[in-house]
Amino acid sequence: MNRFATDFWLPCPPERAFDFFAEARNLNRVTPPWFRFELLTPMPILMAVGTRIDYWLRWRLARLAWTSEVTLWEPPRRFDYEQTRGPFRRFRHAHLFRAEAGGVRVVDVVDYAVAGGAFAARLLVEPDLRRIFQHRARAAPRLVGAVPAQPTSAAAPSRKPRSSASSSAIEEPT
Repeated sequence: MNRFATDFWLPCPPERAFDFFAEARNLNRVTPPWFRFELLTPMPILMAVGTRIDYWLRWRLARLAWTSEVTLWEPPRRFDYEQTRGPFRRFRHAHLFRAEAGGVRVVDVVDYAVAGGAFAARLLVEPDLRRIFQHRARAAPRLVGAVPAQPTSAAAPSRKPRSSASSSAIEEPT
């Protein structure tokens, strides 16, 4: 199993960030245009454990059908989903929201298995995950309505996204 983890800080309450990222219609807004994400499940989507969401996306040259199922729902702290249909042998994405320095630390942990093992993960999957989550971290402040203010002290949290293939600094999902 491979792990990709990243996090960034937003100057808003955890509840606002959670509500934004848990709203299925916002998936398209935080996904890079080159991914050609298309949500298929009709709106509104009531998010809860067991909710399934269907969509199409383009990864490299392939158009892929993907179904995700919400497997953990703990507002406003965390939600997870797992791919039930799609290109990965296994794919779990944990979204965590931690109050920090008057805002929220948004943490994403993706555990996945892919055909081709660690070699394919490092060569193909991880670089694309990094690009997707960098796009998300850049787009989120404006979309969530949390336009960053200038830091007022040296102790202000970093807004720059951090990524790791396996990071002990980022909470591990259970």
